[in-house]
Amino acid sequence: MNEIKCPNCGKTFTLDETAYENILKQVRNDEFEKELDARKQSFENEKKLAINETEQKKDSHYASQLSQKDEEIYELRNKLAQHNQEIEIKMLQQQQKATADLQKKDEYLKAQLAEKDKQVFVLQKQVEQNEIIIQNKLMEAKHEAEKTINNKQQEILNLKNNIEQLKAENLKNEKEANERYQTMLTEKDEQIRMYRDFKTKLSTKMVGETLEQHCALEFARIRPMFPNAYFDKDNDAKTGSKGDFIFRDFEDGTEYVSIMFEMKNENDETAKKHKNEDFFKELDKDRNEKNCEFAVLVSMLESGNEIYNSGIVDVSHKYKKMYVIRPQFFVPLITLLCSISKKTLDYKKQLEIAQMQSVDVSNFEKQLLDFKEKFGRNYRIASEKFQTAVSEIDKSISHLTKIKEALLSSESNLRLANDKAEGLTIKKLTHNNPTMQEKFAQLQSAEE
Repeated sequence: MNEIKCPNCGKTFTLDETAYENILKQVRNDEFEKELDARKQSFENEKKLAINETEQKKDSHYASQLSQKDEEIYELRNKLAQHNQEIEIKMLQQQQKATADLQKKDEYLKAQLAEKDKQVFVLQKQVEQNEIIIQNKLMEAKHEAEKTINNKQQEILNLKNNIEQLKAENLKNEKEANERYQTMLTEKDEQIRMYRDFKTKLSTKMVGETLEQHCALEFARIRPMFPNAYFDKDNDAKTGSKGDFIFRDFEDGTEYVSIMFEMKNENDETAKKHKNEDFFKELDKDRNEKNCEFAVLVSMLESGNEIYNSGIVDVSHKYKKMYVIRPQFFVPLITLLCSISKKTLDYKKQLEIAQMQSVDVSNFEKQLLDFKEKFGRNYRIASEKFQTAVSEIDKSISHLTKIKEALLSSESNLRLANDKAEGLTIKKLTHNNPTMQEKFAQLQSAEE
């Protein structure tokens, strides 16, 4: 029996064990449920606040972590339910032990809730730090983008300025080129008038000599460009004819270009007009006799022929490496032929080097073939010796195998002989031999 005192009236009354335990269970369960509900409500509020903050950040990573925490909470709830069931069972069995266990579980739950609070706090701090990092990265990216845009705008502006400058320079160059062209046309017109005046004033002999003097003066003007060149009148008339000028140039002591020049001119009033073709054969003959590579006719003939007035005329289809020019193309043709011949000289040098290399390759191939032949001979001899040695080894192996077989056979015979010797007894020796049996019996009895 248990006594209970009323807290209001102070009266004491007695209850049996069952009634007392029911009252105690109701009081404790109600208080525990209230406290548990309060803690659950507090935890739910904190969880909702954390979920709301996480949803505002829209970070799927932390949402997944909160989801994991929800699963843990759900598991804790299940554990709480299980614990409640255990507590109810234990309270029915032993009230005092159930109370102590309930206190321990309560402390455990408090510790778990405190741990969850810490985790939520850490998650909040991580979310705030990540938000700051993201904002910093966004600011950096924004600054980089602005910087890149500014650089591109500056490049575009520079390109526009360069285009404007190029346009201005092109206009300027075009204007200068037109001015130079007009000046050149004026100079050429003056030269043409000068030549016409010369023609009207000079005799036929003097006209030709004036053209030669003009070419000599033109070459003297560009003489520094050809310091090693030979340019002089052709005074060798042993073969019955000669040209006007011979030009030869050298590089590293090697002649790489030679030109035979013939100058032809006539007055406009000359009754018999000559053509340029009239002098091709004689010029080709002079060029071959003086061993010149090119032949050039500097001509004022056929002044109305637009073919010869247009520039340098190649007549190689009639005579090899022969050209017809007006006096104004005398210097350009020399420089052109020298440039072409220098390239040819380079090709000749490269060809010589290639030929030398080809000779080196041939020598290398010859040496390689000789080495391969000698090596093959030595290899063949060594191979034959090797085969002979292998054959001898095979014979030796065969002989040793026979010896081995003979030894093994002898071993078998010896083993059989040994077995027979070990199996030999007096009884076997005296079998069917009464005399020897009697003798051995007497010996045995004597020994006894």
